Amino acid sequence: MKQFGIAIMLLWVMALSGCGSSSNSSINGNWTATLTSANGTQALAFTVSLAESGSALNVTNLTFTTSSSCFALGTTATGAFTATGTSGGVTTGTFQLTIQSGTGNTNGANQLTLQGTLTNNTITGNWTLTGTGAGCSGSGTFTMSS
Repeated sequence: MKQFGIAIMLLWVMALSGCGSSSNSSINGNWTATLTSANGTQALAFTVSLAESGSALNVTNLTFTTSSSCFALGTTATGAFTATGTSGGVTTGTFQLTIQSGTGNTNGANQLTLQGTLTNNTITGNWTLTGTGAGCSGSGTFTMSS
């Protein structure tokens, strides 16, 4: 009986030691994105701050780090994130971000859409740029890291 009690005690201690030890990754924070075109060259890059609000994302501090006349003052962004699970303390989920040029953009009305998956503090997926501006179309893959 004493051995059974010791075994139960050890199981209980092991169960408690796992509490609070995970390092849950999240979409919240500052991100750096690199967009690569279909031919393998860098098309665009930007930094952004993301914060979860339900399944929507609050998108702030969007700054293009590559020169692009497709997006200028007044550019807005909206996004969504849906967590699909947690494995080993790492959150995974689907990610969507839409960046829209402002109405005063001198190079047309343009929209950049990113669709991807968050895994282990990295978002990867596909992007599409459509619009009326000169040189404001294309597609490829992207990687975002926090």
